[in-house]
Amino acid sequence: MTPPSVDPIHVIVADDQVMVREALATLLSLEPDIVVVGQAGNGADTLALLDKRRSQPSEPSIDVVLLDIEMPQLDGLTTCSAIRDRFPSTRVLILTTFGRPGYVQRALDAGASGFLVKDAPSQQLADAVRRIAQGLRVIDPTLAVEALTRGASPLTDREAEVLRSVGSGGTIADVAQDLGLSQGTVRNHVSAAMLKTGARTRSEAVRIATESGWL
Repeated sequence: MTPPSVDPIHVIVADDQVMVREALATLLSLEPDIVVVGQAGNGADTLALLDKRRSQPSEPSIDVVLLDIEMPQLDGLTTCSAIRDRFPSTRVLILTTFGRPGYVQRALDAGASGFLVKDAPSQQLADAVRRIAQGLRVIDPTLAVEALTRGASPLTDREAEVLRSVGSGGTIADVAQDLGLSQGTVRNHVSAAMLKTGARTRSEAVRIATESGWL
């Protein structure tokens, strides 16, 4: 049920898929208490919209930003962290196709107030925006249970960085050059990541870590 007359909730929708972004914006605009004031296709444009809004004192501030995770230039988690640092009064709802438990903890660590998958009912999305605007936290219940069961990522930041580089198709020599490490150090990080993920090969370690939302 829509709450009684209150100030509207001002929202930005950020997603690199145009049709998805416009559909989300249209659905939210149907709600009498939610106003979509901007759309962005990547994290950099999202931050630019927030900067522009802040430079216009006559315009109300942004209450909630809906962020996809996998976007060009700046991904959703990096953008979320930047928003929390630069615009502390603006709350973030991560909305993604990828229902990976590891993403939930990473999103919360980045400062997100909510996490939903895109196949959630439209009314659930609108209610999540309202709750987050009120200062509450909203997490997809199934993913929350899975995240608690699986626990936090066992990978160190460097191990995750190495696996991401391996996943892009780089050889040990390529990864070493890209990250400024020795080949022996890269091999050690890969071996540790394989042990922690229970993988038999580098590619399997990348797959397991990706599917778990640790990369």
